[in-house]
Amino acid sequence: MKQNILITGASSGFGLLIANKLHESGYNVIGTSRNPEKHQNLVPFKLLALDIADDNSIKSFTKELFSEIKQLDVLINNAGFYLSGLAEETSIELGRQQFETNFWGTIKLTNELLPNFRKQRFGKILTVGSIMGLLNFPSAAYYGASKHALEGYFKSLRFELNEFNIKVAMVEPMGFKTNIISSSVAADGKINDYDTYRNKIGKFSKDLFTNAPEPTPVINTLIKLIEDKNPTFNHPVGKGASVFLAIQLFAYKTFEKSILKNINKFKM
Repeated sequence: MKQNILITGASSGFGLLIANKLHESGYNVIGTSRNPEKHQNLVPFKLLALDIADDNSIKSFTKELFSEIKQLDVLINNAGFYLSGLAEETSIELGRQQFETNFWGTIKLTNELLPNFRKQRFGKILTVGSIMGLLNFPSAAYYGASKHALEGYFKSLRFELNEFNIKVAMVEPMGFKTNIISSSVAADGKINDYDTYRNKIGKFSKDLFTNAPEPTPVINTLIKLIEDKNPTFNHPVGKGASVFLAIQLFAYKTFEKSILKNINKFKM
């Protein structure tokens, strides 16, 4: 029997790529989008309406989902957005919106589906986090904080669901070519003291994502986790990911100097 796989945020980015790949591989894929009518004719899999920042949308989505399928084998939490900008220049309201989607939205949807997973006594919950959930960079304070929060939550949930044969894992990509920057939200404030630094960070970020690799390794990692009967928890993906993490943990000054050096090479 085909496995049923739910992928949130499946109309673009990692979500669209993994959904297409899994559909081609013979899985029964159900994706979500806030506006599925705009994308359904462009994708070969089923798209259902879901806004993970809206409680009513989550409730109605869950009912519709289980009218389409009788069991859910894999949940891939992927929906979210990138809030960029210096910490002090970002309003608390925008910061709250980042957490309402990236953290609370992901948790609320997961919790809504947990009774079905527990009743089945099997399943997988795979969450697309970010390398910034394990370390962080300038101009991403709220985004990184939301991804750090997901790491902490799912680390605990992994233990709690073990007796139900429900596996929990995180994927933490480095920078890859997706629409994350084009669909990002920018900080809504400006403090003159940061003008020079902000411009350097902007050039640094543009260079980073312009030269980023294709996201194939992320897709391959998710497929391996779907196929693995007992996956481990953390899965950093991307060139240098393991080195970055090791340096941050055991030689933080070296890590800090490396980041500052790469930022400061962009002259004003």
